Amino acid sequence: MIKDTWEAVGSEISVPRWRSLLFVPAHVQRYVETARKRGPDGVILDLEDSVPQDQKGEARRKLPDSVAKVAGEGTSVLVRVNRGFRALAADLDAAVMAGVDALVLPKTDSAEWVLEIANAVSELEGERNLPLGRIRFLAQIETPSALQKLAAIASAHPRMVAMALGAEDFSAAVGGSPEFDLLLTPNLSVLFAARAAGLLPLGFVGSIGEFSDTHKLREAATRARRLGFVGALAIHPTQVAIFNEAFSPSAQELEWAHRVVAAQTDSAARGRGAFALDGKMVDAPVIRRAREIIALGPQAELVV
Repeated sequence: MIKDTWEAVGSEISVPRWRSLLFVPAHVQRYVETARKRGPDGVILDLEDSVPQDQKGEARRKLPDSVAKVAGEGTSVLVRVNRGFRALAADLDAAVMAGVDALVLPKTDSAEWVLEIANAVSELEGERNLPLGRIRFLAQIETPSALQKLAAIASAHPRMVAMALGAEDFSAAVGGSPEFDLLLTPNLSVLFAARAAGLLPLGFVGSIGEFSDTHKLREAATRARRLGFVGALAIHPTQVAIFNEAFSPSAQELEWAHRVVAAQTDSAARGRGAFALDGKMVDAPVIRRAREIIALGPQAELVV
């Protein structure tokens, strides 16, 4: 019965389009008030690292007002919770409310932890007459041990919608620097696990903290999209526009994709599964790529 309920819920909830998710410290109201104006697809109201310990309570108390200020005009509202049990319990009590689209789970290291949080959120939704399953999960992978459990984490619960590598924490956990050579393999591991489970793979190969070198950041984001990522997390407003552009198809890509889909329709009517276009063979994988490009276009929802 529970499985059937979750299957029904999952069939009704669309996959969001998150090219850019902007972190905002939940206790700094001037940042909260301007976050949506920066143009991100989603705003992450952070209760974790960016909030000092002695201000976390105040950040939680202000959360309803913060959510109201961020929500609207298609902007997703996410809340990053803390990892420790007592802090997490307080965060969930504060964050499970109407208007919150997802929780960001830091230092996710097992499917069991995801399940425990999912069960707690379900209880709170029931108590508060909120739609079951509306609040999704974005898991941050930040430890080497979590890499060995990615498949289980990605498929732990229907609330899972996205995964991202926490480059800074991961690098610190292995005693290295957040540089390309160290981050390529774990980023690809997260990408493959997310895609296999039908989740959004978020991220790029590099440090999220390097926001001043916009040329380097744009190159990293463009490379990430070629690898298969669909968006990234931002800690500074200057990163938002770069991510929105890098993770969006160009006019030329969209024109090609529409021609592929149109040609596929004509080919199918003729009873053919593969066909030639622009001197190249087009078959099922190419058609799938074309459809995903179209889904990444303006006002479209991503299909993974």
